[in-house]
Amino acid sequence: MTAVLTVAAAVLGLLLGPWLATITVRLAERDRAARPSSRRVVVTAVAGAAALAAAPALAGPRPATVALAWFGAAAVVLAGVDVARHRLPDRVVLPAAAVVALALSVDAAVLGTWPALGRAVAAAAVAWGLGTVARLVQPGGFGGGDVKLLGLLGLLLGWVGWSVLAAGVLAGFVLGALGALLLVALGRAGWRTAVAFGPPLLGGAYVALALAAPLP
Repeated sequence: MTAVLTVAAAVLGLLLGPWLATITVRLAERDRAARPSSRRVVVTAVAGAAALAAAPALAGPRPATVALAWFGAAAVVLAGVDVARHRLPDRVVLPAAAVVALALSVDAAVLGTWPALGRAVAAAAVAWGLGTVARLVQPGGFGGGDVKLLGLLGLLLGWVGWSVLAAGVLAGFVLGALGALLLVALGRAGWRTAVAFGPPLLGGAYVALALAAPLP
């Protein structure tokens, strides 16, 4: 069943690729008439297929899989917008948080995973709080979208475990640092150039989830 769901999710991700690419471009450009390039459609479709397929591959057939799948689709859009315009739109982050919370609540009601749900809510609050402090300490390096994304990551990764949340954030910082160094080495950024932090955080989340698989 898990294998079938994984393949079906991958196909769905491919089919949603053009739509996700269109949303990404329109949010990035703030233009409802904007159209994605063919290259962006292909890249988004491949990313969408991987992100959606990861959901059943990690969690199997259960309500929480919906949380992972929605998060995956949102992650593809958020990464694209952040790279293009250094923004993480509330129009994507907040609905994703609501759907993840709802799906995890259904999972708790069906499978009795109430302790995991409680931990997820607590982790979301802690991650959001620490992100708020970081933004106050260094306003130029940490934006409001990053804070909200941390809350979303706290909700999802905290559902799996505190150590998974810590690993995800740490992996995000490492990936961000490596990405910045690579851009500097390639001459595409300077030491003071602002670099999008959303994609590394999202990538770090998937690293932590993969290391924790299969999810409880």
